[in-house]
Amino acid sequence: MTPSTKPILVTGASGFVALHTIIQLIQQGYKVRATLRTLSRETEVRETLGKQVEVGDNLEIVGADLTQDSGWDKVVAGCESVLHVASPFPLLEPKDENELIAPAVQGTLRVLRAAHDANIKRVVIVSSVAAVSSGHNGENRTFDENDWSDVGKDIGAYAKSKTLAERAAWDFIHSAENINKMELVAINPPLILGPVPNKDLPTSAEMVSTLMLGQVPGVARIKIGIVDVRDVASALILAMTTPEAAGHRFICPAGAIWLKDLAETLHKKYASRGYKIHTLQFPVFAVRLLALFDKKVARIVGDLEWDFEFSDAKIKRILKWTPRPMEEAILSMADSLIEQGLV
Repeated sequence: MTPSTKPILVTGASGFVALHTIIQLIQQGYKVRATLRTLSRETEVRETLGKQVEVGDNLEIVGADLTQDSGWDKVVAGCESVLHVASPFPLLEPKDENELIAPAVQGTLRVLRAAHDANIKRVVIVSSVAAVSSGHNGENRTFDENDWSDVGKDIGAYAKSKTLAERAAWDFIHSAENINKMELVAINPPLILGPVPNKDLPTSAEMVSTLMLGQVPGVARIKIGIVDVRDVASALILAMTTPEAAGHRFICPAGAIWLKDLAETLHKKYASRGYKIHTLQFPVFAVRLLALFDKKVARIVGDLEWDFEFSDAKIKRILKWTPRPMEEAILSMADSLIEQGLV
């Protein structure tokens, strides 16, 4: 597909996924219009991108706030497609879940309505596997795009925000309000690893940095899904350009790995360089006991020994998407954290 002369809108330009998406779009010949909540970060964003790609006149950065209605009509005007990447991903649980839910849901709807009114043909949103499997703890099976997280359970504010935002997006697309028959595609990544492009540590890097810094004496028997950020970016662009993608959600996993195996992958490469990466796996009963006294630990108890997988059949079939191996996602993130002086 020949890149359009119209720009592609990418929201949340300073984010981990957005930066890699902008890099790939420019490499493929697209012009990009990217949003920042505050333009005070424009120089930083341009410098980060400039280390990876020749930006030139291919990038326009505009101010836009997902919590405000004003300005979005001008932001989307004249764009070919919209990649809605911006969404808060906090490290800690907020005191009030609506601090996350309201901006996620309302921000998504603001972008969709503005895109619709500007006659944009397709919007691609970054959702999450947090909108697929949360609340199904203990169901040892393979999850696919037909699965939805159970917001009736205590799944945490982030998972709830991603689920409700994606649900709201599909409700809008299927509603009478979508007069122009605008298309929607959702990309649902698991934990996003891969190279960190600057000193702005993304939340998804906390696990790797914590292990690299030896800040925990061991790990619980917990499994996590993983994907490389470069493959999430490529999935977003494929979702934008593949005609058959319209109306679908796509999980994009490289695979799922036990924390002990992730720690051992890091230990194997970096222990000889002085990194004290602990690979001890705590007994399940010990974690359950600690959870009685520690709220943070209590939040993960439901994930203990949960043996699941995420299906990649649909994204490989329709988008012809092929991810990097999990090991490359893990080690490229660790390498970049060292390079940026973050560990």
